[in-house]
Amino acid sequence: MPHDTAHEPLLAQHHNHSTSPSNNVFTITVNDLAPLTDPTNPTLPRDLGGIDQICKALKVDPKLGLNSDEAFGPSSSSVHGKSDQPKFVARSEAFGRNVLPTVESASFWSLVKQAYDDRTLILLSIAAFVSLGVSIYEDYGPHHDPDEPRVGWVEGVAILAAVAAVVFTNAINDYQKERQFRKLNAKKEDRCVKLLRDGREQEVNVKEVQVGDVLLMEPGDLLAVDGIILKSHNITCDESSATGESDAMKKDTHERCYVISGSKVLDGSGSMLVTAVGTNSFFGKTMMAMRENTPDETPLQIKLDLLAESIAKLGMAAAIAMLFTLVVKYFVQQALSGEDIPPGAEIFSDMVKIVIQAITIVVVAVPEGLPMAVTLALAYATTQMLKDNNLVRVLSACETMGNATTVCSDKTGTLTQNKMTVVEGTLSLKSFSFMDGAKTWRTEVKDSVAEIVIEGIALNSSAFEDKDENGNLAFVGSKTESALLGFIKSMGASYSTLRADIKLAKVYPFSSAKKTMSCVVESPQGKEPYRLYVKGASEIVIRSCTHYVDSEGQVKSLDDAARAKFDQIISSYADKALRTIALSYRDVSSSEFKNFNDEDAPDEKLVCLGVVGIQDPLRPGVIDSVRDFAKAGVTVRMITGDNLQTARAIAKNAGILLQGGLAMTGPEFRALSKADQTEAVKRLQVLARSSPTDKTIVVRRLQELGEIVAVTGDGTNDGPALKMADVGFSMGITGTEVAKEASAIVLMDDNFSSILKSLMWGRAVNDSVRKFLQFQLTVNIAAVVLSFISAVASDDNQSVLSAVQLLWVNLIMDTLAALALATEPPSPDVLKRYPTSKAAPLINFNMWKMILGQAIFQIAINLALLKYGAQLFHLPLNRHGKLDPENLLVLRTMIFNVFVFLQIFNELNCRRIDDTINVFKNLLNNKIFIIVQFIVLAGQILIVQLGGQAFKTVPLTGQQWLLTVLIGSLSLPVGLFLRLLPAKVIPDAVMPQVPEEHQPLVSAARMRWEGASKQVIMQGKFFEAIHKKRNAHAKQQGGNATERSDLTGGLAKDTLWKKAYGAAKTQLDNNKTNNNNNNNFSSGSGSTSL
Repeated sequence: MPHDTAHEPLLAQHHNHSTSPSNNVFTITVNDLAPLTDPTNPTLPRDLGGIDQICKALKVDPKLGLNSDEAFGPSSSSVHGKSDQPKFVARSEAFGRNVLPTVESASFWSLVKQAYDDRTLILLSIAAFVSLGVSIYEDYGPHHDPDEPRVGWVEGVAILAAVAAVVFTNAINDYQKERQFRKLNAKKEDRCVKLLRDGREQEVNVKEVQVGDVLLMEPGDLLAVDGIILKSHNITCDESSATGESDAMKKDTHERCYVISGSKVLDGSGSMLVTAVGTNSFFGKTMMAMRENTPDETPLQIKLDLLAESIAKLGMAAAIAMLFTLVVKYFVQQALSGEDIPPGAEIFSDMVKIVIQAITIVVVAVPEGLPMAVTLALAYATTQMLKDNNLVRVLSACETMGNATTVCSDKTGTLTQNKMTVVEGTLSLKSFSFMDGAKTWRTEVKDSVAEIVIEGIALNSSAFEDKDENGNLAFVGSKTESALLGFIKSMGASYSTLRADIKLAKVYPFSSAKKTMSCVVESPQGKEPYRLYVKGASEIVIRSCTHYVDSEGQVKSLDDAARAKFDQIISSYADKALRTIALSYRDVSSSEFKNFNDEDAPDEKLVCLGVVGIQDPLRPGVIDSVRDFAKAGVTVRMITGDNLQTARAIAKNAGILLQGGLAMTGPEFRALSKADQTEAVKRLQVLARSSPTDKTIVVRRLQELGEIVAVTGDGTNDGPALKMADVGFSMGITGTEVAKEASAIVLMDDNFSSILKSLMWGRAVNDSVRKFLQFQLTVNIAAVVLSFISAVASDDNQSVLSAVQLLWVNLIMDTLAALALATEPPSPDVLKRYPTSKAAPLINFNMWKMILGQAIFQIAINLALLKYGAQLFHLPLNRHGKLDPENLLVLRTMIFNVFVFLQIFNELNCRRIDDTINVFKNLLNNKIFIIVQFIVLAGQILIVQLGGQAFKTVPLTGQQWLLTVLIGSLSLPVGLFLRLLPAKVIPDAVMPQVPEEHQPLVSAARMRWEGASKQVIMQGKFFEAIHKKRNAHAKQQGGNATERSDLTGGLAKDTLWKKAYGAAKTQLDNNKTNNNNNNNFSSGSGSTSL
């Protein structure tokens, strides 16, 4: 673990201060002790002078523990006895306390300020205040028409309200998510541990543990400090949450003496010397590193900021063009009228109206609904994701996940269940798979055989069942023994009942030398008074067997054929990376029992019951999820601390490791140059024996290649990579506090499959934003151009759409459209496409085609109605061939109605941002969309029929309503035409087509092809080598007629084939070794490629 430099200044200041008591008291520092518990390269105690020297430096007697009344003065080394100072002041100052600094939760108003810190929102606020100032002047100025309602201020207030809604929605969302996370992470503060102090065993709060304390260790203890072993009676620790190593770690006082915080005692007992607490411990350093806040803008945020700026610039350009055009038109008209120049006050009033028209263009062009759409999409998605067991801590992580290209997953506890389980077995020559198969096996074998198997597992074990820290029943002890007890429990057997009923006569604990564990029990009703049970490594146990139990339950001699059968079973399990355990027994007479040695187990003349295969199985749904990720163009990579063979087998079973994919170890990967690492990571699918440093290197190399990386994990060792990743996923149930603190999303059900749901929701968020953009830009372009042309063409410089009508249009295209388009749940179709590239434009070719096509159509329709509407709608003209004011108002109302219904029907088009023809697909699944459309329709009817002077509308007849709705519905066939329009019809110079999908670094098809090609080449070399060796051997024997005659015999041919095979295989292995040594990114002997 790299040294945590974030806290060095405090420590350095501490040691350099002349008055600090720690300078004269302790002859060892925090930095000296740190390497003792570095899991990647631990320093042994003997490098610091040995355990006794370390204890002496820490002022502790390992036999008595710390003295509770110790007090160190500024000038004396130690004073024992009563002191006015609090306990262990000098020790705490020198080495720290076992607490982490509290993190102050962000206040609600600070979250509000953070949410407002957005360029688009600031731009909108400026536009709102400008609009508000101008409209107030217009409404209450000297030239205001008394018949006009004073409602100009509504536009500016509406924009400010939209900004406030976005800011407070984001702030409330973040506040609630933080509270949920704190609640999830709440732990008992009064947990106690057992220490040796004042020469006796004491229980103290975990916060009060000091460096130098002697901590007592028992099965089930969750260690909160780092230390080194003082005494060990078969202590075994589970360090999987900290290092990723799924195998239990045996501890001793010599080579494997370090203990890291976050590990759990599985078996044995003993004591340890505490060497690091709080922020100096492994757990503390990792937690503090996770607290560094480095928020980055997401790809969507970057694109939206650029788009908002571009729209604002275009709107400003349109406003300036309109201002210039109207001013020029005004003075040209005045010059050509032949009348005197009007007074200055009138000219000023007319100029103000022109400026107001120009500002209206800016207000219409500014996308005030864009932040609202993003906020609504994220808020809705995060709320729904919680129902899918995804607690989103960082709101932006939701949309970032939608474009994730790589998922780097830990194995233990993430892809697998972190619970060793019997997954296959052959007992009494009857095979089974998984727990369901075990129940079937129980019914197929004889009761006597099943009883012996169950009894042997229950009695020949030191594991037991107890409640864990969450109050759930779990097995405590060796993971292998726990798996076997779980196996008999699944068959309805109770180990505790058997242990209570049957008396143990002798116990031989697990021997690492013999790889076996044995016990002798009394067997009053058996053939003999005693029975010996033996279990252990399958090859060793079967070597000690002379008989076996067949499928009929009969004991038979273990001849060569039977041994070959068991060897084949063991080999098949080993190929699947299963840990094979053989079970056996033997009936023992009284005389033989008396001769048993108490130290050496009598493992001979055994009867083999069979072999079981134990593995940490995959979580349910993992295989399907990996397959779906592949369809979605997302590469899943396994990064684990487990050994390479197990990692490869699990990855193959999960569908992660493909033919041609690269599997290697962390040290091998770390030893490569940066260029070779970059090349290797393209094909890397499994990284085994990895350290936290390896994980962060992989994430960094992938990010350098332009990948958007999601990292999943549950352990402390996953923290740095979770923090560095674009999106970090932690496990809510089995995840450590470090992992949760570092992650952006917490999986509440610990299910890898839930990540797939987050991918779907992320893509739905991105799609929702793009749907809204497609809709809003169409309305923006149409409204701006229509206002511009109609204002320039009219005699009074007034737009065909009034300011209040534009306000209603803005409401439709902003808040209501955002609500309708941003709340559509994801469909399985989102997994049928590859992720969107970082370089891909926010508005793609299909969207531009629909935006520009619909905008041109809407502008043309409205301008045509403005010109020819009187004839089309059969409105009567006066004697001058023009419409009366009443009929002109009817025409403008109908044009307004057409414009609104064009948007309503175009909103259906915008439900699809691809070339899918059916825009009604899954419409009934989005009830919010349907409700919004009814609200808009009801609002439009009320405005037209009852709006009157405020909205400058008049009631329309049924026929006029029908005509305007039919014209508005033309958006649907126009949308269909635009979708069917071939891309090649539009030249690249007009609308360039940019590739949008992110392609994998190396496609699965290419890897399979490369792997198959290599396999064919190697097979060719293999058979060519066999052929050469066979010919060479035949030539050597060619001179001897007798030997040539023998060669024609079957036995000689078989012998010759075996010799040739062996020689060829040796040569082939040498070739493979040479090839691997020449390969830049597979240089180590452990790296393998399928």
